[in-house]
Parts: sequence; structure tokens; C-alpha cells
Amino acid sequence: MSGSKKRIQKLWRWVAAWGLGLGLLTAAAAQSIVVASTTSTEQSGLFAHLLPRFTQHSGIAVKVVALGTGQALDMARRGDADVVFVHDQPAEEKFVAEGWGLKRLPVMYNDFVLIGPKADPLGVRGHDIVAALKKISAAGAPFISRGDKSGTHAAELRYWTLAGVEDKGAGYRACGCGMGPALNIAASSGTYVLADRGTWLNFKNRADLTILVEGDQRLFNQYGVIVVNPARHPHVNVRDAQRFADWLVSPQGQQAIADYQIAGQPVFFPNAAQQASK
Repeated sequence: MSGSKKRIQKLWRWVAAWGLGLGLLTAAAAQSIVVASTTSTEQSGLFAHLLPRFTQHSGIAVKVVALGTGQALDMARRGDADVVFVHDQPAEEKFVAEGWGLKRLPVMYNDFVLIGPKADPLGVRGHDIVAALKKISAAGAPFISRGDKSGTHAAELRYWTLAGVEDKGAGYRACGCGMGPALNIAASSGTYVLADRGTWLNFKNRADLTILVEGDQRLFNQYGVIVVNPARHPHVNVRDAQRFADWLVSPQGQQAIADYQIAGQPVFFPNAAQQASK
């Protein structure tokens, strides 16, 4: 064989190998999704439990960007995520109505809790979040708000509104931070804070804090998943994102959520079937 033919064959082998490698890279990229999610799903430990099961089932890798719900929805509006998994139903429904998402699927729920000093100096302990906030405001007691457009922050603002409180008191501060950092601030200063139960259960630095208000029906905390609309962002991996959303609400995904516990306590309660039937 002449030297020129050998060079041509070598060139074609290189082109074929390059094409195969590119194809494998493309396939690998297609087998991954970006999930913009609330911090509570990550900081509660749920994703560490849930996502390996989804990847084993589907072969799809999941990269999570944990933000406040408002920031997660904004990230999806920019086209920087394939799917959102958050917990502010009014904001989620608006996201879909404006054409940014395909459909909102309810997935699971837990609840919010009011955390504060064990001694309960203001006597807020009980099952009434509105009454508790009125006492905190009237006393000017320290209260740390996430102040970050998260689902927890949105819920907190709704409770202040229900309490009829415009002046939240001299002790009210917004940290503009996630749930974990807000709890750390509260623990170091003996401050009141509204938290999702999942993150609280997984929180180790509790200091002198405890749950003071729980069980109020208004503290119900629903989570939903939404695939980003490819009509707005054609590059989104809608196929694999939809597989993720469908798995979360499937019997297998719902059971995986139900199986997650901290110290023997369930953290989230799957309710896709109940909510879908309404």
C-alpha cells in the first residue's frame, strides 16, 4: 500500500473516531438534566435519597441548582434549567399561565413550622401561626426572614398579611439567604424563624431552638414539578425532563419519597394522585 493511501486511511479512521466520540458526548449530554429546585429539597436530604434511584431507573443524570423558589423559576425563565421542582403554588401557576412551563404536577407536601427559643418567652407555642406572629410583632422580638423570594419567604409574607401586621416589629430582619443559613442565624441569636419541617429535621445546629407552632392548616406546604416549555427555550432537554417529572408522580417515585425519613420521621408525604384527582 502506498504512503498516500495509508495517510488517507489513517485520516478516515481519525474522522470516524472523532465522529463516534462526538456522538457519545452528545448522547451523554442528552442523558442529563438540570433541575432548578428549592433549597428545602436539597437541605432536607431528600435529593441525596431520591436522585440516585431516579438515575438507576432511567440512566439520566440530574444536576440540581438549589435556590429559593422565586429564583428557581427565574432561572427557568432564562432557559438555564430543564425542569423546576418548587413549593409556591401561586407562583408556579403563574409560571405556567405565562407560557414558561408545560404543566404543573403536584408531587408531595409537608408543612411549615415556627421555630423559636425553647423557653417560649412570648407564649407563642401552639397551633395558630397568625396569633404567634401578632405576639412577635407586638413585642418587637427578633425574627429572621429569608427575604429571598423563596417559597418559605412567600408563605411567611402571607402569614403576616393574615395577621394584619404591617409593622413586623423592631426585631424583624431579612437575611436574603437560604433556609440552612437562616436557621444558623436563628440558632446563634435565639431568634424566631419560619422553616420547612424537612430542613429543620435535618438541621444539626439547633442550639436552644425548638418547634413552637405547628399543626395549623395554613402551614400546609405543597410541592410541584414543572417541565420548562421548549417553545420558549428550544434547547431544553424536554424529553428527559418529562421523564423525571413523570417518575416523581409515578408509584415508584411516590414510594421513594415516602421512604425517606429522618430519625424515624417521614419528611415528605407523596400526594400526586390525590391532588391530580381534584
